[in-house]
Amino acid sequence: MSKAWQHPYVNVFKHFKIEEWKKSTKEGDVTTFMDKTLKCTVYRIRGPVPASNYILLPKTSTQSLGLTGRYLYLLFKPIPDKHFVVHLDVATEDGQVIRVSFSNLFKEFKSTATWLQFPFLCGAAKGSVYESTARTARQDLVGPAPASVRWICLMMDLQYLLSMYLNRRYSHLKSIKLCASMLLKNLFTSDLLIDPGLTFIEAKQSGAVMQGSGPMPREMCFPVPKGGSWHDLYDYIRFPSDGGKMPFDSIQKGQATAGATHSNVVRELPRNVNLSKPVQDRVSLIQQITSPKPRPHRRAPLLAASVPELPPVSSASQSRSLHDSWQAEALESDRKEDPGASGDGVALLTADDGGIHVFAHRDKEISVHRHKSSTEETVCTRVTGPVSLPAKKVAEHTKMQPDPILKLNRIIGFGGCTTKCTLWTKTGTAVVYPCHAVIVSMDIASGQQRFFIGHTDKVSALTFNGNCTLLASAQTGNLSVVRVWNYQKGSCLSLFKTHTHSVSSLSFSYSGGVLCGVGKDNHGKTMVVVWNTLKANKGGEVVVMAKAHTDVDIQTMKIAFFDDTRMVSCGRDNIRLWRVRSGSLRSCPVNLAEYHAVEFTDVAFEQGHFADREPEDRTLFACSKSGHILEIDYMSVSIKNVRRLLPSQQKHSQRREKQTFSTGLGIAINSISISSAFCATGSDDGYLRLWPLDFSTVFLEAEHEGPVSLVNIGPEGAHVLAATSTGNLGYLDVSSRAYSTLMRSHTDTVLGFSIDGIRRNIVTVSLDNSVRVWDIDSMQQLFDFISEDTPCAVAFHPVQHVFACGFSSGLVRVFNIASSSLLAEHKQHRGQVIGLAFSPDGENMYSAGCLGSLALYNSVEEDHHILRVLGNVVARGSERSPEALTVSSDSRSLAFVGPAEYTVTVMDARSLDELMRIDVSILDLLSTSLDSAVKVCFAPVATGHLLVTTSSNKILWMNAKSGRLIREIPNAHKHVCSSVSVTDDARFLLTAGDKAVKVWDYHMKHDINFQVFVGHSQPVQQVTFTSDQLGVVTAGDAVYIWDFLANPHEPQESREVPAPAPAVTQSPFKSVSVGDPELHLSRALLSNGMPREAVPVPSSSSPPCLDISVIERTGQGFFSLCEEIEGSALGSSSAGAVRGSFLRVTVPPSSKERGKPSLQNELDLLRDDVLREEEEEQEEEREKTLVRPDAYKHFTPRFRTSALAQDAVAPPAGEESLRLKAVIGYNGNGRGNMVWNPDTGLFAYSCGSVVVLEDLHAGSQKHWVGHTEEISTLAVTNDAQTVASASGGSDGTCSLICIWNVKDGSRRSTISYHKGAVQAMTYSRDDFFLLSAGDYRDPAIALWSTNSYQLLTSVRLAEPIHDLSFNPASASQLACVGSGGAMFCLIEQQGKDVRLKVHKAPVPEELGEVELTALCYSADSILYTGTNSGRVCAWDSHTSRCFMTWEADEGEIGVLLCRGNRVMSGSNTNRIRLWAVAAVQGMRHQSSGDRSSSVLLEHEMLLDGTVVSAAFDDVMDMGIVGTTTGTLWYINWEENTSIRLISGHKNKVNDVAFSPDEGHFATCAQDGSVRVWAAPSIELVVQFQVLNQGCLCMAWSPASPSQEHSDSKRVAAGYSDGTLRVFSILSSEMELKLHPHPVAVTAIQYSADGQVVLSGGKDGLMAVSSPRTGMTIRIISDHKGATISCIECTKKQYNEFGLEGSEMWLAASSDRRVSIWAADWMKDKCELIDWLSFPAPALDEEESDSQPPSLAAFSPSEPGVVLYVGYGMEREITFYSLHQKRIIRKIALSHWATCLSLSPRGQLITVGCNERLIKLIKSRNGKFQDFTAHSDVVHVCRFTPSGKLLFTSAYNEILLWEVRGL
Repeated sequence: MSKAWQHPYVNVFKHFKIEEWKKSTKEGDVTTFMDKTLKCTVYRIRGPVPASNYILLPKTSTQSLGLTGRYLYLLFKPIPDKHFVVHLDVATEDGQVIRVSFSNLFKEFKSTATWLQFPFLCGAAKGSVYESTARTARQDLVGPAPASVRWICLMMDLQYLLSMYLNRRYSHLKSIKLCASMLLKNLFTSDLLIDPGLTFIEAKQSGAVMQGSGPMPREMCFPVPKGGSWHDLYDYIRFPSDGGKMPFDSIQKGQATAGATHSNVVRELPRNVNLSKPVQDRVSLIQQITSPKPRPHRRAPLLAASVPELPPVSSASQSRSLHDSWQAEALESDRKEDPGASGDGVALLTADDGGIHVFAHRDKEISVHRHKSSTEETVCTRVTGPVSLPAKKVAEHTKMQPDPILKLNRIIGFGGCTTKCTLWTKTGTAVVYPCHAVIVSMDIASGQQRFFIGHTDKVSALTFNGNCTLLASAQTGNLSVVRVWNYQKGSCLSLFKTHTHSVSSLSFSYSGGVLCGVGKDNHGKTMVVVWNTLKANKGGEVVVMAKAHTDVDIQTMKIAFFDDTRMVSCGRDNIRLWRVRSGSLRSCPVNLAEYHAVEFTDVAFEQGHFADREPEDRTLFACSKSGHILEIDYMSVSIKNVRRLLPSQQKHSQRREKQTFSTGLGIAINSISISSAFCATGSDDGYLRLWPLDFSTVFLEAEHEGPVSLVNIGPEGAHVLAATSTGNLGYLDVSSRAYSTLMRSHTDTVLGFSIDGIRRNIVTVSLDNSVRVWDIDSMQQLFDFISEDTPCAVAFHPVQHVFACGFSSGLVRVFNIASSSLLAEHKQHRGQVIGLAFSPDGENMYSAGCLGSLALYNSVEEDHHILRVLGNVVARGSERSPEALTVSSDSRSLAFVGPAEYTVTVMDARSLDELMRIDVSILDLLSTSLDSAVKVCFAPVATGHLLVTTSSNKILWMNAKSGRLIREIPNAHKHVCSSVSVTDDARFLLTAGDKAVKVWDYHMKHDINFQVFVGHSQPVQQVTFTSDQLGVVTAGDAVYIWDFLANPHEPQESREVPAPAPAVTQSPFKSVSVGDPELHLSRALLSNGMPREAVPVPSSSSPPCLDISVIERTGQGFFSLCEEIEGSALGSSSAGAVRGSFLRVTVPPSSKERGKPSLQNELDLLRDDVLREEEEEQEEEREKTLVRPDAYKHFTPRFRTSALAQDAVAPPAGEESLRLKAVIGYNGNGRGNMVWNPDTGLFAYSCGSVVVLEDLHAGSQKHWVGHTEEISTLAVTNDAQTVASASGGSDGTCSLICIWNVKDGSRRSTISYHKGAVQAMTYSRDDFFLLSAGDYRDPAIALWSTNSYQLLTSVRLAEPIHDLSFNPASASQLACVGSGGAMFCLIEQQGKDVRLKVHKAPVPEELGEVELTALCYSADSILYTGTNSGRVCAWDSHTSRCFMTWEADEGEIGVLLCRGNRVMSGSNTNRIRLWAVAAVQGMRHQSSGDRSSSVLLEHEMLLDGTVVSAAFDDVMDMGIVGTTTGTLWYINWEENTSIRLISGHKNKVNDVAFSPDEGHFATCAQDGSVRVWAAPSIELVVQFQVLNQGCLCMAWSPASPSQEHSDSKRVAAGYSDGTLRVFSILSSEMELKLHPHPVAVTAIQYSADGQVVLSGGKDGLMAVSSPRTGMTIRIISDHKGATISCIECTKKQYNEFGLEGSEMWLAASSDRRVSIWAADWMKDKCELIDWLSFPAPALDEEESDSQPPSLAAFSPSEPGVVLYVGYGMEREITFYSLHQKRIIRKIALSHWATCLSLSPRGQLITVGCNERLIKLIKSRNGKFQDFTAHSDVVHVCRFTPSGKLLFTSAYNEILLWEVRGL
């Protein structure tokens, strides 16, 4: 919904033209009249009944105002002695409409899920009797408005109301209803905080609009007489309330208004609040606060009475005496932990560097520290106005020591704005380069760095003078500045503006007297400026010598070293020579002739002095993007020679030889550098090359990771510096041919980092999608992980050499650095991971997602498995990344901002149980805006503090146990504080805000309590202290490492930066030791950085014509959607294979050597392999002996040949193009896979691998997707708040049990134990335990704790188990039944140890050899069990004895339920029976036997299949029963009725068809059934059943204007016996039966006009039949011998393709042939347009049966284009143009397609795959997304006619998706 037009406000009455009453409604007594107070016309709404007299906007309830403003302002006046009511309908982001009402009729606050009611307390005129009475009797104000009521401006914060009261997100205001009795001026909405008492002049002077507030719009203003006060005449009410003593759930005038805060500097400090624990209803989101205690009426005066009369400028002595007296009084009372913590006197609270002190009243141990960069002191007194004193420096002020407390030591980073400015010093021992806003000088031997700090934006250019004494630098930005530095001293000599935008090039003359710069002027034209810098070294100013504007492009410009007045430049299409003469700057272009269109990148002069030549008689070299190197005679300004660098290919893996081309592009050269002996070039192919000056051959080269952006030959030509655009900086030693890397860098913002204090490593994550591990001391990069999605948060394990990383896709990956392996991968979050933390003890790991989820992991185990997942607990959004979570130093508490941005939650770190919730928005009751929390940080446990930073730039000290506010620092930074850290001894606090870093005294005991440090050019993302507390690390644009000087240093020797390894072992890519056997293998992919001997030789003069050599590859010229994914260097994950997300790991030599296995290790591995093989053989032998029990009750997974794709590309959270809308059917193959709770209305069942939650009243569905295999069973807790679902494992893995939170649908946890499928699950009566049983392959029972879902104990049994249950009378008793009889179990607990004691009870002999298949407990501990012979046994659970049996059915009993004195049984005879068992209790002490006469059969029902699940209410009156046919029945015993609730197919679904209007759809299945469904409700309308035949295909008759409406209500279906049947939906009858085929009909389709039906058979014959007469019109045998797989029809132009007819159709057969036909059925014409055959590799007979089908379709978006997919040479979709008679495009697929559908709108293609994938593809560009909700092969996919919905089917699972586009 657009907001632009609604800014800054919307005048509602004016916008909706209320006076015309066209868009609004008035009812009853609504009139207008002239109000004398406001002097304007207002509306009067009167009447005894408010509901009958009102104004309603908009006119009808179906319309919406659509007002998105956060604040609603209502200008009204209650009519005296009357009541009024206002109703606001507010829409939330999830589509819910909430009514917010307020009235003086309401006595108290009320809240429901959709309605908030607030009482309105009417105020009175100032000074009236009513007002004075109201001060002491506020509870009596509810009622009619007083006689002296005034006009009111009411502001309501709608966003805050919904967020805090109902935990919902505000979207827009839908409607407003204003009811009698009131006077109404207007109402408006805005996102600004409006102060009605603020004038426009005052607002402009104070800059209020810039701060999100402003004055009242003129058309809304109330008149105020000159000299009067708005607040004396009218009432301003803000809700939520702004007063300190008013309840939070009523609307009334506050004590302190906005106007007061503007006019009076005296400010009440926040008081203590008592925060209660969260309650369980919706109002719990607002923390209950108590009224603060009243202040003492008597307190010491702050100032003498004469103080307010001080003159404007007071003497220094007066100021000092006043200050000293107040300071003494304040310091005298400062006795406790926090300044100003007790007493009622005056406290001096200072926390700034500008001498700014705020004197405030002490109030309940809360202190406020203010520091504003003002030049005057503001003294807050009790008088009406402030007293201003001149600023002064007081000698007694104490500061934090030492000063400075931080010293910048190292920066890991390079570049920022440019990587083309790197310089050698004169001696060649150091290099100077930019790192964002800092200039770094690094010694190449020791790695020590010096810094030049002063620029406020990124450095864009650097240059030295000839002897490197002066350094000039420029910064980017609109107003670029240049600094001139003394290089040796590091001091700035001069700073001046350039008056250009973004200086891109600087050049110093050799003498240092002239500086030349290039930039852009205000009009975007190139501007060249030359400055005189002779006086800069002596402190003089820099003056402009000359400047020029030009239209030519200049990439670089250099001053000639032999003449300060001569320059040369190059750029796109030009090389120019410049000269300064007589104060003007002139240029001369070089005649480039045929090279006039070349882009030149760099120039360099020939070096050296020649006695026989003039200084300017030398050669100028220029390089270009096209690979040309031009040699130019500087004196004659002419080209002497042209050479070109051309690409070559590698041969024999080691040698490079020249390759001849006749055409083609050269290698782009980015930089050139000339010495007296040789030339160096850097090019886009990543090579630094060294040439002789005649360019005859390359004698040395080094390969880099990215394009080389700069080369620079050092002094004496010993070293050559190279920089790359990917952030690498290094140099080549020419003599030793060794390459050394000086610095690597991220190429984008560093988002976060984590420090390994033990190994002094730091891991960083960046927007460049890389995760890098560095050595803190040497700054060397140790590892480099590249990801497909952006890493957002990272955390080192506190002990192990392991780190975890969270990504934007929601993935959390755990890496082992030592082994370079991926330990675990979890996907618990749907959006970006914004927080990641390990507990300090290393036992747990935590992650938070941007959509509110929070996950707890066990970090003790390598797989870091999930312990608990919570949803909607963390505040949504990514602004708190990467430090959204904080863990206390004792590992006991976890804190974060959430669930709303206004609250901070503290949880138990081990269980995620909530301990406390703090509302920070109510802490400052006088604020004009709501405060929200930004970051949280635990201080050391000894302090008991929790630090919170807020959106209003405050830092709050909270008590970590009670939530009490201890103290606060307002305005800690100019912008929001983005990161916080505290030293281990709690002496210092570190914060970051915008680009600044501050170090604070934690206890605020000084006058100036902080120091500020700058240097970053971008906002600082994260700060922290190092583990040894000797350093500080800050990150944003780069990684800054500071020395922290507050603690004593360790000896300098131990902290020296180690020298780099010998150059021979260095590499730009990874370090390898000499003789490493892996070196030769790595050279194929990575360069070792060593120079090569055989290199490409450039051609001389003009290059010849070049040939284009094309590497042959399959599918060349077509778009490839899925490329082959290289194997990951990380190995496999416990969570599954990594999809090639990580490409490279850089390993140092030491790690490489440590990784080599010893001989003993190899022997150990060999022995482990042998033992593993023996165990696998034993396991195989055991499985061969397993026999499935003879009981239908035992779950058997449906046989599947498919496996889930491991390389599926899941779409990012929130960007899914398909949303699962509905699931059709119920899995009748499950056992106990339906749960229902009549009290809460919970109704859940499984279909395939999806858990479906259905609202039986609304018919809507929710879906839990987390399984990949068929779900076997469900279990629900007794409070219906948690559901457990279980599925079997795939490929031999253990089964999976998912624990779901019913309230928010989040997956709380996943657990796994059983090797086979899970047969049954149940919760104990107290919900403390979950019991699960495996199937016959793993007959074990497992007991789980529901607190943490940890396995408590397990027992493996000898025989299979069918069912289990807890005794409702005792939580420690349970029973299970199976092939071995009944087993009674007892849970024994001794401390933390839990054991399961099992007692096996034999089956009575009279029953014979039977299996006990079902059981249930009665309330009096009688256990009823069912058998596979149809009998029910009653057991005394105390004695474990069967005391009676009766015959309950003729078949196997699979379901038993007991409620009171009733037992229900369900069997495989399709019957459910209800038994009265009241008399059984009296027989438990008698001998066993058949006493069936004591049991009475009350009711019996016959259903449509075997009973597999049931759930009933507490009295067994009504319930739900599931059968194997896929039906769920509602059963009512009292009325003896059964109603079908859910219906689905039992067998494989073969096809789906839709009616043209999408009102209905039809499905057909292998069992011969055709079902017609109502599309909106997914309810079954009619079913047609043909016995003993399978329905293989179907088609819906099209709608045609020439036909009757009823003709489009027919369905044609093809059957396995060769028949076609036409069914009428209206009459629910079969209208026609045809038999055109002797074999099965495999494809069917109506013609586009519906005149004929086309059908294809298994034998390849196609029939054209009339759906009216049933006659077969034509037989087409062109495809004879190959099964017809699909037929499709479409319309065409009548004479298109030169053939008559307005219809076109195609057929595809299994032999990969497609025929396209043109037809005119009215004239009996059908002619072939084209015939397509697609090649494929040969298949043997067995493989041919399983080959993918051949499918074809017409493209809706490209007329005349046919799409084909099928078995062939490649997995791909082929696009064939019928007009061009050729293939025009191909899209590669990752898997063979099993079905195909094209969207009628847009360019979307859907294919299903054997690997259970649904792949949605955009046909134009190949963009795609994968979806994996099915548990088997996806063999049907169909778009609806509108393309808005998509149906997919796998076996009998039918899923309906909403299509959102791609």
